[in-house]
Amino acid sequence: MPPERRLGANAVVSLIIHGFFQFGASMSGLFLNLYLWRLTEDLVINGLYNIIVYGSLPVVFAIGGWVAKRWDKMLIYRIGIAMNALFYLLVVIAQEQVVQYYIWFALLNGIATGFYWTGYLIMQYDVSTDANRLRYLGVNLIVFNTAGLAGPALAGYVIKQSEGLQGYMIIFMLAFVMFIVAAIISFRIPAIKSHHKAYYLKFAGLLMKKHPRWLMALVSFFVFGLFQGIMLFLPNILLFQAVGREDWVGYLGVFFSALTVGTGYAISKTKKENVSSYLRYSTTAIVIGAAMLLIEVKLWSVAIFMIVFSICNPLASNTLNTFYFRIMSSLPLKGQLRVESVVIRELFLNTGRVLSIAMMIIMAQDTESVWLPIVLFGGALLQYLLLPLVRGNKSAAGE
Repeated sequence: MPPERRLGANAVVSLIIHGFFQFGASMSGLFLNLYLWRLTEDLVINGLYNIIVYGSLPVVFAIGGWVAKRWDKMLIYRIGIAMNALFYLLVVIAQEQVVQYYIWFALLNGIATGFYWTGYLIMQYDVSTDANRLRYLGVNLIVFNTAGLAGPALAGYVIKQSEGLQGYMIIFMLAFVMFIVAAIISFRIPAIKSHHKAYYLKFAGLLMKKHPRWLMALVSFFVFGLFQGIMLFLPNILLFQAVGREDWVGYLGVFFSALTVGTGYAISKTKKENVSSYLRYSTTAIVIGAAMLLIEVKLWSVAIFMIVFSICNPLASNTLNTFYFRIMSSLPLKGQLRVESVVIRELFLNTGRVLSIAMMIIMAQDTESVWLPIVLFGGALLQYLLLPLVRGNKSAAGE
């Protein structure tokens, strides 16, 4: 392997941290929405919970970006891990009262998630280079989903073996432990301080006007979020409705993650990405998979859709991320705007997520609604809007 494509020590440590974090998150995050569903059987409450989480993220990212610029980029990352640990500790303490205070839990979840991903996304840029970033993101996808293989299976087994909802509490406590371990390992990466502490977020609008390629890339993440919002929590509810057992939801989650690992491995071996082609192929496959749900929402159709989504979505996600990182490098001030670029990207992405969840709540009040598969299919179709956005950016994408 050429030296320029090899991963540095900090990159390797960041992958280990993210592996521990994802092991905890795959256990807890997969079943947190299912826990709310078991307590309420109300799709609206689940939807509102996620709207609050993702609606709060742009503000949290803006604050996190300011902290990263003024002090230390690793500081906000460690705060994010610690707050995720605190969140699940409080869930264990509150137990069924989570439903009574779901708005506050959603806000805390949003803050913890926002701080973690602010730090991690900025760190991804800092520990990789233009020459090895595609490989780094591919390996990251493998680590992310390999950690996610064991988590859902273990969680499903524990929940099935426990009485009532106590298994959920055990899983949330295990997640708390994983986050503490991740926080400890994070001290292996030294402080990443910026010599340029000015925060240029207020100039984002002006930058969009002067750099239309960047604006088009941001809009592409808004479009991406229009489908991703629903997919962040709905599939596990549909799977539970189809099989009626948490352990099978976990085992199927392992299978879907294994497919994603395979995609990540293929991406890590790719020397040059073809943005337009990758997005066209992945979108077409997901649209075909979503069309199966229009026939009927049963185990076979949900399984086919999730298989296709698990294979194709990481291809689209990694392609867009690599595409965006390259455009970030072309912005003024020689890389000083990477924190602001991450913050603004999350604003566009999470706006799309919130709108898609809100549309689902308005049109489909429960999992039996005829509108539910239509909303999913419509969200998948909207992903074709990504193609003209990236075609207008070919020079930035390296095509």
